[in-house]
Amino acid sequence: MEPPGQESQGAAGPQEEGQEARLEEAPEPEPKSSDGQSPDLAPGTQPVGPGAGEAAAQEGAAPAGPAGRGQWDGAEGAGEPRGSDSGKDLGQQPGEQAGEPGDRQPGPSREHPRERPQDRAQGAEQVEGEPPPEEKPDWPEETKESEILRERKDSLRPSRRPTFRFTTCPQLLWSHRWGNAPSLFNQLANMGDPNVLEMLQHEERRSSRDTDYAFETNEPSLGSRETSLLISEETLPAKRYNLFLRRRLLFKKDKHSKDSVFFRDGIRQIDFVLSYVDDIKKEGDLKSERRKEFEHNLRKTGLELEIEDKTNSEDGKTYFVKIHAPWEVLATYAEVLGIKMPIKESDIPRPDKVPFSYMLGPLKLPRNVKHPHPEYFTAQFTRHRQELFLIDDKSSFFPSSSRNRIVYYILSRCPFGIEEGKKRFGIERLLSSHTYSSAYPLHDGQYWKPSEPSHPVNERYMLCQNWARFSYFYKEQPLDLIRNYYGEKIGIYFVFLGFYTEMLLFAAIVGLACFIYGLLSVHSSTRSTEICDPEIGGQIIMCPLCDLVCEFWRLNSTCLASKVSHLFDNESTVFFAIFMGIWVTLFLEFWKQRQARLEYEWDLVDFEEEQQQLQLRPEFEAMCKHRKMNPVTKEMEPYMPLHRRIPWYFLSGATVTLWMALVLASMVSVIVYRLAVFATFASFVESEASLKHVKSILTPQITTSLTGSCLNFIVILILNFFYEKISAWITKMEIPRTYQEYESSLTLKMFLFQFVNFYSSCFYVAFFKGKFVGYPGKYTYLFNVWRSEECDPGGCLIELTTQLTIIMTGKQIFGNIKEAIYPFILNWWRRRKARTNSEKLYSRWEQDHDLESFGSLGLFYEYLETVIQFGFVTLFVASFPLAPLLALLNNAIEIRVDAWKLTTQYRRPVAAKAHSIGVWQDILYGMAVLSVASNAFIVAFTSDIIPRLVYLYAYSTNTSDPLKGYVNNSLSVFLVADLPNHTAPSEKRDFTTCRYRDYRYPPEHDQKYSHNMQYWHVLAAKMTFIIVMEHIVFLVKFLLAWMIPDVPKDVLERIKREKLMTVKIIHDFELNKLKENLQMDSSEFAKEVMIQENKVQLAKSTI
Repeated sequence: MEPPGQESQGAAGPQEEGQEARLEEAPEPEPKSSDGQSPDLAPGTQPVGPGAGEAAAQEGAAPAGPAGRGQWDGAEGAGEPRGSDSGKDLGQQPGEQAGEPGDRQPGPSREHPRERPQDRAQGAEQVEGEPPPEEKPDWPEETKESEILRERKDSLRPSRRPTFRFTTCPQLLWSHRWGNAPSLFNQLANMGDPNVLEMLQHEERRSSRDTDYAFETNEPSLGSRETSLLISEETLPAKRYNLFLRRRLLFKKDKHSKDSVFFRDGIRQIDFVLSYVDDIKKEGDLKSERRKEFEHNLRKTGLELEIEDKTNSEDGKTYFVKIHAPWEVLATYAEVLGIKMPIKESDIPRPDKVPFSYMLGPLKLPRNVKHPHPEYFTAQFTRHRQELFLIDDKSSFFPSSSRNRIVYYILSRCPFGIEEGKKRFGIERLLSSHTYSSAYPLHDGQYWKPSEPSHPVNERYMLCQNWARFSYFYKEQPLDLIRNYYGEKIGIYFVFLGFYTEMLLFAAIVGLACFIYGLLSVHSSTRSTEICDPEIGGQIIMCPLCDLVCEFWRLNSTCLASKVSHLFDNESTVFFAIFMGIWVTLFLEFWKQRQARLEYEWDLVDFEEEQQQLQLRPEFEAMCKHRKMNPVTKEMEPYMPLHRRIPWYFLSGATVTLWMALVLASMVSVIVYRLAVFATFASFVESEASLKHVKSILTPQITTSLTGSCLNFIVILILNFFYEKISAWITKMEIPRTYQEYESSLTLKMFLFQFVNFYSSCFYVAFFKGKFVGYPGKYTYLFNVWRSEECDPGGCLIELTTQLTIIMTGKQIFGNIKEAIYPFILNWWRRRKARTNSEKLYSRWEQDHDLESFGSLGLFYEYLETVIQFGFVTLFVASFPLAPLLALLNNAIEIRVDAWKLTTQYRRPVAAKAHSIGVWQDILYGMAVLSVASNAFIVAFTSDIIPRLVYLYAYSTNTSDPLKGYVNNSLSVFLVADLPNHTAPSEKRDFTTCRYRDYRYPPEHDQKYSHNMQYWHVLAAKMTFIIVMEHIVFLVKFLLAWMIPDVPKDVLERIKREKLMTVKIIHDFELNKLKENLQMDSSEFAKEVMIQENKVQLAKSTI
């Protein structure tokens, strides 16, 4: 039973803003037919007493419904409703019609008095019992022609009572006279009132019979194509209302409502849901007034609302406002938004199977899942050419993603009042002020079970079965299904993520091959062999790594580190760095081709970003007090002077700079931590005899590198968490004009910060650590306190690898856990709190209400995560060939995690269109160029490959083993006696010299401790390698970019073919329409000529 306080109302049709709805009566008797029965009468002229449908059922007639209503006046078969499809399109529940006493109807008729508000309340209380007996008074007949004319005039006379307007379209009449005219609004004043429902359908039947009178009732304020009907609000009898409620109880509520995505009538689909909770604070009245005005304006725009009282909700305190968009609203805004719809099934076959496709069979999805719908030729929808489109069923013509996109477009622009002298509008502002607690479209149904045969296909279940299962990690994605359900903007993200993952497969294979090469050649490495040899590395005494507490140490203590370093620092490093530079180019060029193919397949070729991204943001319009003429459209638009924005721009720039400086400060603090811990750990290991056996594994260098990387990762996550909140707030305060400006501004802030936050420590290790150390006796100091860090004798590449591995792997693991576990726990807790009364129905809108919100920036953070990973894979890949493999494994899981959370743990996002990945593509191009330079510098300055090559070709004297003696050659000699007292260790020593990593003259040389000639040779070789590598890679990049077209040839041909066929179809349609009009006009012209000729002849005969 519907509790008091619920509403089930629809809009009265589109009206001008500020125009009040009015209530009028238009009674008009109709002349009798030849059999004594009256044909269908005009709305408001044909009363039906309460219980008419029930009486019909008792007499053996069909129950009140679409079929039964065609015989309500007793004329069986007479007046077949020609416009009966409109009622089906509206998704209306069969109901009864109300009229006014005094209207005449032959045959048995019943009177129903006006229903007062108290009558309605009393009727709601009488649902459980039997309705009182109905009276059947005789109605007086009026047969005089003057009385008929008087009532016709009265029906057109405006009344002072408030009215609701709805419109109908006599479609056959328009088609007969003017060809294909636009379908007009079929809106109701009160969708919960069955009398109004029947009156609307009765008017459609009547419009096909008495079209002249239908046109006479047009109001002057409406267009010539719109028919206005004025419905009396007070003609709702309590008995009829009780009958309506009692019939609703016949539904099995658990089956009808629990997974239902329809209104209570079971016909009108729920396109959007708003929820709110009563606020008992001082702002409660203000919020209630806002909601009342907002919902009133929604009805004026044409949307239909149905409110679920809080007594029906699971928690007993949440109201739900269900929104349905009728056909005419969808048709109107589909034209405004330029939505393309099918006009003819495409005759272009799908692309042929790729070579070796039989080998990829296990990776493919079933054809009905991969392509759930055939391909069509499409055109932008327009109401003036509805017959051009393939409209089999208006209720399912627009996909659910387009429906919720249209409704959200209306919600975001609907006003709710004037506050502080400014017009306030938009659902986002109401959500931010907690006037409404949430706004979301509904999922199709449960994700774990398919829909019932009588219901639409549950695409959510199909996505869960074929996309969101972790066991399907190796299969392709159902991209068309994702696009149909979530919209193009989310769909193109998963296309990009899938394509990026596919391309990573090739990079991962090559990187794994390079790693295997290093693994197989580690025992044949001359450098590692010499370091581990007790007769060579064991005899080389190295200078202390820190002042006072650090002792002299032997080179062979880094034997394990040298072997691990060889895995990533070998001859294949140069090849892999060059390969990745070319791979990045191929990836971006092939992505442009994939994107072009996607634009064709998803009808985005002519998509203009202005339709969505360049629309003015409601917040911008609300804050603007000035207006300026648009030079393109010549219309006045909101305008904000630059001087009002400048302070926020300065604040924004200062905030970003401050946080980037904070990141650098945190990096310096981690460096200080490593310096302090290194000395402490070194002295601790030397003093503890029990740690002597682990000293060879956990050296001070490895220990500080691992702990420092972990600490740096934790600091990165903390800074990132706070900066996300601040950057979003600052971007809002800048008051960007369009959505595109908002996203671009936020993207710039977030990416700059994330770039510095995640990559600063890697850049430090790769290009700064160990490069400005000095030499024993003249070390450089940080803040004149801590001695600068030194690299391992084998180079800093192994430390860069460690840093990169910890940050990249840690970020991916943390991100997947956060995306999967966090919403799961929140949803579980929310459902646990909500299920307070198990006897109440846990409806579909409540189930979705208890899910986590995806948010307007949900996709932004997904792109940001992918782009940051792309940076790890490309910028520092020369130091870690396994980075593409780790990214590949992560993305295979990431796709399924994102699919699982979107399908099961998040509310359905509002669909949006996009034809590309936007500004992220420019960021990827910038990172691709930067990656060539960074990998060249890593190979030259961080790796040990260039010094080995210089020694091999310029300084080696051993022909059998050219690299033999390289370790000794790369270490310079320092006299221990030259160590200052404040740096020298206190222990006694029996050696006079120690070694350090550099190319300097020995103590006995005239220019002792100065750089020798080999240092300059190595530096020249490094710079030469950077220049040569960059030029080779950039030359190949430009050649590939020139050779690979942005749009594949077959796609260009398909686009031309579709454009040609679309133009031809539209041309044929307009031509046929013109022929029909010409034939009709010629016949009417001939009749007019004959009439005029007869008049002339009559005049002549009279003369």
